[in-house]
Amino acid sequence: MHIFRGIHHPKLAAACAVTIGNFDGVHRGHQAMLALLRNEARHRALPSCVMTFEPHPRDFFAQQMGIPEMAPQRIVSLRDKLAELEACGIAQCVIMPFNPWLSGLTPHEFVQQVLVQGLGTRYVLVGDDFCYGTKRAGNYASLSLSGQQLGFEVARMNSYEISDTPALDGQAASSGRVSSSAVRQALSQGDMRRAALLLGRPYALSGHVIHGRKLGRELNCATLNLRFAHAKPAASGIFVAQVHGLSDKPLPGVANFGVRPSLDANDVNRGQVLLETHCLEWPASLGSQGGYGKLIRVELLHKLHDELTYDSLDALQQGIAQDCIDARQWFQK
Repeated sequence: MHIFRGIHHPKLAAACAVTIGNFDGVHRGHQAMLALLRNEARHRALPSCVMTFEPHPRDFFAQQMGIPEMAPQRIVSLRDKLAELEACGIAQCVIMPFNPWLSGLTPHEFVQQVLVQGLGTRYVLVGDDFCYGTKRAGNYASLSLSGQQLGFEVARMNSYEISDTPALDGQAASSGRVSSSAVRQALSQGDMRRAALLLGRPYALSGHVIHGRKLGRELNCATLNLRFAHAKPAASGIFVAQVHGLSDKPLPGVANFGVRPSLDANDVNRGQVLLETHCLEWPASLGSQGGYGKLIRVELLHKLHDELTYDSLDALQQGIAQDCIDARQWFQK
């Protein structure tokens, strides 16, 4: 997949079939839309293209208005979003910087300057709640009219629903709309089973292992640290985890995802969101320093509890030991 930051790039395809959205999580609804886009692009001999935004529009407006609580919780990092888009077979992704210029475009200006002049759009696929342009003034009807006037096709995909529970005793199965909001809700509630159902895969985060304070070594619990770039992750707490990328098989572990409330203000990563994973089985071939710099993916399979504040390192060590016991029991079951 070719990745472009902005529309002013000489290697962008001269024409494309595009869909537009934030795609946080790339859940099963997104996957269905991307599959449809690829099919429509193939029939028109066009490359498939995703236009997404960074920062998230709500992040931008939260900062502009000085209302940080307005910013959304993030499901995945930009790295993981792009990896999932590539896995869905998308040919190119355009990351639009959401800034005063973009937020100030009228619907007509957005179509003219971004879709037509910027991307050479021939086909647009949007969701049933799609809005665009300043004050979200544009919608499917106005986009369709613009397409008729400017020579591109417009299609809309209805909400994607899945069965939450199977039918029992003659009762119909319950269903629900798949959305990023639904994934965020499941993750904030620690319902990793439902999150995986909505995503179509276990919830996971990836990145290169970074150096930390090395406190885990003092506590006899070395960790693999990944930095999460956003201040408001959708999930937080202590999890049973599975690590990919260090061995030829997944490694069981226990992970802390959050800001580590028990550590002092001088901690090297204090206040930053980290995913710290302790492997219950460490491959001897890697040695004690073998994880640093490696690209790993950590699946969060089951939530044990929220982050806790311990009043001493001894209490923290005891808490970690109990989490390891609970994680091993979960894997045994």
